[in-house]
Amino acid sequence: MELLDPRNDFIFKRIFGSENNKDVLLAFLNSTFLEAGEPPLTEIILMNPYTDKDAPHDKQSILDIKAKTAQGKLINIEMQLFNPYHMEKRTLFYWSNMYFHQIKEGGNYSELKKCVTINILNYSCLPNDRYHNVFHLREDHTLIPLIDDIEVHVMELPKLEQHPTPVAGGLVNWLLFLRGVEPEQWEVLTVNEPMLKKAMTTLEFLSQDAETRMAYETRLKFLRDEASRVEGAKAEGKAEGKAEGIIQEKRQTARRLLARGYDVLTIVDMTELSEEEVRALMQEH
Repeated sequence: MELLDPRNDFIFKRIFGSENNKDVLLAFLNSTFLEAGEPPLTEIILMNPYTDKDAPHDKQSILDIKAKTAQGKLINIEMQLFNPYHMEKRTLFYWSNMYFHQIKEGGNYSELKKCVTINILNYSCLPNDRYHNVFHLREDHTLIPLIDDIEVHVMELPKLEQHPTPVAGGLVNWLLFLRGVEPEQWEVLTVNEPMLKKAMTTLEFLSQDAETRMAYETRLKFLRDEASRVEGAKAEGKAEGKAEGIIQEKRQTARRLLARGYDVLTIVDMTELSEEEVRALMQEH
């Protein structure tokens, strides 16, 4: 049986974002926070648990996981299989949206609780070798925090490529599972992370379900099409920018030739600009 890819956000939410697997999400979050030097959570409340409405037929759906701690801290977890670009700005936008919507108009700012964003990326974007980076809002020189309300985790799965299968538990075990370590190594990963076994069992169950596989393929096709569209737009933008740069160089050359007294038709021949463009440049000159 071929296992489904847990990096597909639809499958990721089925494993970590359902009420039946809330204990799996809690274990994953505790591994994340413990590695960041923060105390573990005792309870988690799912704010948008997986339902059949999350089936990926709506192409605009964002299959993230929203949760809240007993103290009111908000957490948003998002899996990105393909690079949507501008990830840093996208992250701040979604973080600010989560922070902003905690209070209604006229509410008290003291009601605002800490918001944590966790991005699990199937690509690398940060210029270091760390697979798990944690960002806060701190002063540049003394590193004193302005406020602890913003916390962003970036986990980059490709940076685990050369990472050995660990004996100890921790976040890396979870990320190796998500990255697609061979099932023969699953037992090693679960020795010190027993809740990983439930995540693996859930993935095996989903992989055997025909309806889930169809929904998975639908979502995967959309994600691939979207990634292709973004790449195409990026390439088109580069091509347009390059063409505009060439035109600007030709215009600059024409200006220099006009300054040296060359006639319009000679400049047209040398730069391949139109006669109208050269005459317009001559009027500027």
